[in-house]
Amino acid sequence: MVKPRRIGLALLLAALVLPSPWSGPAPAAEPAAFVAGTEDLPLMPGLRQLSDTGVVFETGRGRLIEAYAVGPVTPDQVRAFYTATLPQLGWRPEGAGLGFRREGETLQIEVLAGGPPRTVRFRIAPAQ
Repeated sequence: MVKPRRIGLALLLAALVLPSPWSGPAPAAEPAAFVAGTEDLPLMPGLRQLSDTGVVFETGRGRLIEAYAVGPVTPDQVRAFYTATLPQLGWRPEGAGLGFRREGETLQIEVLAGGPPRTVRFRIAPAQ
Protein backbone atom coordinates (compact mmCIF):
# COMPACT_ATOMS: atom_id res chain seq x y z
CA MET A 1 0.00 0.00 0.00
CA VAL A 2 1.28 3.48 -0.93
CA LYS A 3 1.51 5.83 1.98
CA PRO A 4 -0.47 9.10 1.75
CA ARG A 5 2.70 11.05 2.52
CA ARG A 6 4.42 9.71 -0.63
CA ILE A 7 1.39 10.49 -2.77
CA GLY A 8 1.32 14.04 -1.41
CA LEU A 9 5.05 14.45 -2.07
CA ALA A 10 4.66 13.14 -5.64
CA LEU A 11 1.79 15.56 -6.30
CA LEU A 12 3.78 18.47 -4.87
CA LEU A 13 6.79 17.68 -7.05
CA ALA A 14 4.59 17.33 -10.13
CA ALA A 15 2.99 20.69 -9.41
CA LEU A 16 6.39 22.34 -9.14
CA VAL A 17 7.83 20.75 -12.29
CA LEU A 18 4.87 20.75 -14.68
CA PRO A 19 3.66 24.04 -16.16
CA SER A 20 0.42 25.31 -14.78
CA PRO A 21 -2.46 25.97 -17.18
CA TRP A 22 -3.17 29.12 -15.14
CA SER A 23 0.31 30.57 -15.38
CA GLY A 24 -0.01 31.60 -19.04
CA PRO A 25 2.92 32.11 -21.37
CA ALA A 26 6.16 33.51 -20.04
CA PRO A 27 6.49 37.25 -20.63
CA ALA A 28 8.58 38.09 -23.66
CA ALA A 29 11.85 39.88 -23.10
CA GLU A 30 11.86 43.50 -24.15
CA PRO A 31 13.49 43.93 -27.54
CA ALA A 32 16.84 45.66 -27.52
CA ALA A 33 16.55 49.36 -28.26
CA PHE A 34 18.98 51.09 -30.58
CA VAL A 35 19.90 54.72 -31.07
CA ALA A 36 17.71 56.21 -33.83
CA GLY A 37 19.24 55.92 -37.27
CA THR A 38 21.34 52.90 -36.30
CA GLU A 39 20.87 49.17 -36.12
CA ASP A 40 24.10 48.56 -34.24
CA LEU A 41 24.38 51.17 -31.49
CA PRO A 42 22.43 49.92 -28.46
CA LEU A 43 20.60 52.35 -26.23
CA MET A 44 21.76 51.79 -22.67
CA PRO A 45 19.05 50.46 -20.34
CA GLY A 46 17.65 53.38 -18.37
CA LEU A 47 18.04 55.82 -21.27
CA ARG A 48 15.09 57.07 -23.31
CA GLN A 49 15.63 58.48 -26.79
CA LEU A 50 14.54 62.10 -27.24
CA SER A 51 12.40 62.27 -30.34
CA ASP A 52 12.71 65.19 -32.75
CA THR A 53 16.16 66.18 -31.47
CA GLY A 54 18.48 64.12 -33.64
CA VAL A 55 19.74 64.17 -37.19
CA VAL A 56 20.25 61.26 -39.58
CA PHE A 57 21.93 62.11 -42.87
CA GLU A 58 23.59 59.94 -45.52
CA THR A 59 26.51 61.40 -47.46
CA GLY A 60 28.78 60.05 -50.17
CA ARG A 61 31.42 59.47 -47.48
CA GLY A 62 29.11 57.82 -44.94
CA ARG A 63 26.41 58.58 -42.46
CA LEU A 64 26.07 61.50 -40.08
CA ILE A 65 23.98 60.75 -37.02
CA GLU A 66 23.41 62.85 -33.96
CA ALA A 67 20.96 61.64 -31.34
CA TYR A 68 20.13 62.44 -27.74
CA ALA A 69 18.80 60.30 -24.90
CA VAL A 70 17.98 61.06 -21.27
CA GLY A 71 17.77 58.99 -18.13
CA PRO A 72 18.73 58.58 -14.49
CA VAL A 73 22.30 57.47 -15.26
CA THR A 74 25.73 58.62 -14.15
CA PRO A 75 28.70 59.30 -16.43
CA ASP A 76 30.46 56.27 -14.89
CA GLN A 77 27.51 54.00 -15.71
CA VAL A 78 27.43 55.25 -19.31
CA ARG A 79 31.19 54.74 -19.65
CA ALA A 80 31.03 51.23 -18.15
CA PHE A 81 28.14 50.14 -20.38
CA TYR A 82 29.55 51.40 -23.67
CA THR A 83 33.18 50.40 -23.05
CA ALA A 84 31.94 46.86 -22.32
CA THR A 85 29.34 46.66 -25.10
CA LEU A 86 30.73 48.45 -28.14
CA PRO A 87 33.92 46.38 -28.66
CA GLN A 88 31.65 43.33 -29.06
CA LEU A 89 30.05 45.16 -32.00
CA GLY A 90 33.37 45.99 -33.67
CA TRP A 91 33.90 49.50 -32.25
CA ARG A 92 37.49 50.13 -31.09
CA PRO A 93 38.15 52.70 -28.35
CA GLU A 94 39.90 55.78 -29.71
CA GLY A 95 41.29 58.76 -27.85
CA ALA A 96 40.20 60.04 -24.49
CA GLY A 97 36.65 59.83 -23.24
CA LEU A 98 34.05 57.80 -25.05
CA GLY A 99 35.40 57.89 -28.60
CA PHE A 100 35.27 54.82 -30.87
CA ARG A 101 36.16 53.91 -34.47
CA ARG A 102 34.83 51.21 -36.79
CA GLU A 103 34.94 50.63 -40.55
CA GLY A 104 35.55 54.23 -41.58
CA GLU A 105 33.26 55.78 -38.97
CA THR A 106 33.85 57.50 -35.67
CA LEU A 107 31.47 57.46 -32.73
CA GLN A 108 31.57 60.00 -29.94
CA ILE A 109 29.41 59.58 -26.84
CA GLU A 110 29.15 62.52 -24.47
CA VAL A 111 27.34 62.79 -21.14
CA LEU A 112 26.24 66.41 -20.96
CA ALA A 113 26.47 68.43 -17.76
CA GLY A 114 23.34 68.96 -15.73
CA GLY A 115 20.59 66.73 -14.57
CA PRO A 116 19.31 64.57 -13.20
CA PRO A 117 18.18 63.18 -15.49
CA ARG A 118 21.36 63.17 -17.57
CA THR A 119 21.41 63.82 -21.30
CA VAL A 120 23.67 61.66 -23.45
CA ARG A 121 24.70 62.73 -26.96
CA PHE A 122 25.65 60.19 -29.65
CA ARG A 123 27.46 61.33 -32.80
CA ILE A 124 28.51 59.10 -35.69
CA ALA A 125 30.46 60.62 -38.58
CA PRO A 126 32.78 59.46 -41.34
CA ALA A 127 36.35 59.05 -40.10
CA GLN A 128 38.79 61.75 -41.18
